[in-house]
This record gives sequence, C-alpha cells and structure tokens, in this order.
Amino acid sequence: MTSESVVRDRSSGTVTADASDGRRARRQAPRRAAGIWDPSRRQMRALDRLRAQEAVRDPELLPLRYARMAASPWTYLRGAAAVMAADLATAPHSGLTVQMCGDAHILNFGLWASPERQLLFDARDFDETLPGPFEWDLKRLTTSIYVLAAAEHLGNRCAEDAATAAVETYSQAMRKYAGLGELDIWYDRITSDVPLRGLTSEFAEAAARTVEKQARKRTHHGTARQLVSEEGGRRHISLDPMKRLDEGMTLDQRVQGYEEFYDTYLTSISPHLRRLVHRFRRVDSVRQIIGVGSVGMRVWLHLLEGDSGRQPVFSQAKQATASVYEEFLGPSEFTNHGERVIVGQRLMQSASDIFLGHMRVHGHDYYVRQFRDMKIIPSGQQIAGYLPQFAAACGHALAKSHARSGDPAAITGYIGRGPAFRHGILQYARAYAAQTRTDHTELRTAITSNEVRAAERAW
Repeated sequence: MTSESVVRDRSSGTVTADASDGRRARRQAPRRAAGIWDPSRRQMRALDRLRAQEAVRDPELLPLRYARMAASPWTYLRGAAAVMAADLATAPHSGLTVQMCGDAHILNFGLWASPERQLLFDARDFDETLPGPFEWDLKRLTTSIYVLAAAEHLGNRCAEDAATAAVETYSQAMRKYAGLGELDIWYDRITSDVPLRGLTSEFAEAAARTVEKQARKRTHHGTARQLVSEEGGRRHISLDPMKRLDEGMTLDQRVQGYEEFYDTYLTSISPHLRRLVHRFRRVDSVRQIIGVGSVGMRVWLHLLEGDSGRQPVFSQAKQATASVYEEFLGPSEFTNHGERVIVGQRLMQSASDIFLGHMRVHGHDYYVRQFRDMKIIPSGQQIAGYLPQFAAACGHALAKSHARSGDPAAITGYIGRGPAFRHGILQYARAYAAQTRTDHTELRTAITSNEVRAAERAW
C-alpha cells in the first residue's frame, strides 16, 4: 500500500485505506444485497420494540404518543426510529463509520440561522445520533421519501424521482468531498436557496418569499409576540397543552430545581458564553409536548429576558436518552446523553446554535438549545410541490455531514460509479416503506383491541 493511499480516519483516529478501503467493504456488505429486507429476521414484533421505550418516557404522555403514531404510516415512521434501527441491524453493513444523524427522515432537514444570522440548510434533529455505518442514514432518508410521497398522494413516479435524486446527489456530493481538503469540507455550507434550485422562477420566488416570511416570524421577538402574554405586570408563556415547571412544587423545591438546572447547564458551555447567559434572567418556564417521536420525552421551555429589557430569548431543554442504535453498535462514549446529542450535532452541522449545552437534573439527561431562532421546519404539504428538489438538497446535506466525520474517499470507493449502490438503497427503501404500512396497521389493531391505549389529549 502506498503512502498516498493511506489516510487518517476522522472519527476514530485510526489509519485506514481510502478508496480501496471502500471497495473492500463491498465484500462484507455487497451493494446490491443492501436492497434485501427480510422481516423474518426480526427478533421481536415492531409493537414490542415501541413498548420497550415506555420505561424512559413520561407515562402520562404515552397514550398521546401512540395516537399520533397511529394517524398515518408517515407519522408512524417518524415515531418508530427504534423499530427501524433494529431492522437495519439484521443485515451486514459497510463498516464505514460516520456520525449518523440516526433519524434522517426527510422532514428532519430544514433551515436555521448560523451565529452570523445566515440561513443555512442542514440536518436538524440529533436525538438518535451515534457513530455508525453511513448507509443506515441514507436508507432511512429514502424510505421516508416513499412514505411521505404516499401520504401526500404524489404518485409512484414522483416518489421514484425524489428517492433517486436523494441517493444520486448524496453520491455526487460525497465524490466532491473526497477531492477536498479537511478544512474545505469543514467550512462548506449549504445556503437557503439550494432546495429551490431547478424550480421555475415563479415557483422559486414564491417559495423564497415563504421562507423569508417564516424566518421573520421565528425570531425571538416574533416568537414572543406569539407565545408571551402579560398578566399583572408579569410576562408568562402561553402554550396549549402545557404544565408550569413549578406546578405541584414547594418553594424550596422550585429554588433547588432552578439552581440545579442552571448550574449544570453553565458547566457545559464555554466560559465566554457564561458571561452572555448571566445577562439573562428566567421569567417563566412551562412543559411542552412536541413532535411525534419525541412525545413522552420531558421538554421544558424557558422564557429569558436580558438585562436590557429588550431581548427575549426562549431556551428549550429536551430530555435525551440512549440512542436507539446503541443496542446494536455499542454504547456512546458520553455518559450524559445530552452531551452525546450536542457533540453529534456540532459534528454534523456546518454551524450550530451557540447556546447548545447539556445537563442532568433529577436523574434525567437533557440538552439545551434556543427555541425556534429562525428555524424553518417544512411540512410534507409545503415540499410536496418540489419533493425531488428538496430530496436532492437533503442528500447533499447528509453527504456533507457524513464527510465531516467520516472518510469521504472510502465511502466514494464503496459507492462506485455504477448503479449497484443506488439500486440497492432504493430497493430497500421501497420494501421498508411497505413494511412501515404493515407495522402501522399492527399498531392500529393493537389500539382497537385495547392492547395499547391511545388518547388525543394530554393534561
């Protein structure tokens, strides 16, 4: 092996071959074999996988979680990352390790502002992040495209075009990153116009206006206008449904809880940021219910106000538990799962929230981030009109994220230039989209038979 063919693996620090390493990985995980999905390899029912997560979630919210997942195969897929993780682990994988998003479905990509206030396009959800094989993220992304296209009644042709665009753009972008230096990869950014490329000018302009409008509404001031009320001279958060942080607590418990919250968070951020955080005081705190897969996790929203009186800031603390992939890939190197999440986020994103931090309160791990702060999260209906273009942008963003932590030359060597890799990924995605529909039906049957309790409201 020549010295030119040897590189240092960015994620583990070990020395590995580059493109030739990827070609050798095909022996243990042939690219066309990646298309095989065999449900007989499951060690337990999908429903039992879901129920195994109940122990780490708030039992009050479990009926709401199941109700949201039962709404459609699309909402089921969003809540069933644990099921898909177990299913991915039933077959050989490439062994080419990256920092996985872990839940790279198509609506877990979106826009948010860098610290310089530039809107960037990137992966946005990292609750399940963990080092693992690159193709697992790509399989979840393409599966989600087929499921979402069916939910939006877009037809098989649109689904095929979008899924193909995601895989091909991922492969092309990874090939580009394989030819770049480390800093060039690290500094690369995907701007907000990328998901709109290839559209007619009229459609692109309308979409750009929507993005600009949403970005203005989702600033801290815009969020305050939507969520803050004033009563008796005191501001408080208005959400439905919600619980106040101090509900049912004595004064001593409230003081202890607040002190524990801030002290543990402050130790996780850089000293220069502590100076900034100390300029804000907490005005109000409420418990939130968010998403589909996150229902049952403990999530707190805090309204902070700066000493100037002119700068409201919303800080969100979200419970973090073990990644669903740890059972199959080994435990995280981090003892606090909040830290696991924010380190994974910083590895994958070109620019991250400056307030990211972690804590452990009352035995639960949390990560902390700004709430909204120009974050634009698309809906299926919003991207239905340009799904292939949006899917291509997601493939590009995923490749960028993987190239930051993995070996793009090795991944490119594994993918190759022929159609084998694309065919394998798309075949798997079609089969697993069908499996998702079957699993969704199983959940609905369990609800009908009262094996699982579902409710539309909480609190």
